[in-house]
Amino acid sequence: MTDRPTTPSLPRQNWLRRLYAWVLGWADTPYGTPALALLSFAESSVFPIPPDVLQIALSFSRPRRAFYYAAVSALASVLGGMLGWLIGYALWSMVADFFYQYVPGCTPENFNYVGERYRDNAFLAILAAAFTPIPYKVFTIAAGVFHTYVPFWTLVAASAVGRTGRFMLVALVIYLFGERARRILERHFEWMTLLLFAMLVGGFFAIRLFSH
Repeated sequence: MTDRPTTPSLPRQNWLRRLYAWVLGWADTPYGTPALALLSFAESSVFPIPPDVLQIALSFSRPRRAFYYAAVSALASVLGGMLGWLIGYALWSMVADFFYQYVPGCTPENFNYVGERYRDNAFLAILAAAFTPIPYKVFTIAAGVFHTYVPFWTLVAASAVGRTGRFMLVALVIYLFGERARRILERHFEWMTLLLFAMLVGGFFAIRLFSH
């Protein structure tokens, strides 16, 4: 069994830390891949733990399948984003209080802020959230709430590009650097995703510039 970073033990672990440990525990079972798919799906709408945690653990256990795990994460995350959009579009008036109270990152202030970003450029806002550590569920659900600015297929397209890029970046680092990738991902993952996002946005603007 491959060693993985462990969560420091505390006299009283809070529920989020216990949930984190529970997620990691699936890597040591035969159900790691289905658990990764379900986690990636749920994280896009309700679940608080990012799927990178389990994806990294599984990839270190079987490095040759790193890109496969990335593909599972990406596909399930995009499907979960669709569910998030539908929650915001059709059910928000019934479930808003639950999300505000129990789902981390889901606050009225955050939703209003995201709505303003969608008014400016919905595709880039979703793309940024897909790449970066911003709680993605806020953006998928808010996309349904502010559906006049975010058509369903805009969400799907931006999610597909952003989530695939994010999870494939994790797989690429593990593939290229092996055991050293653990330290790289722990220390610099947020900066790496921001850099990749900046490069992607720069590419879009370059395409638009040279297409005129």
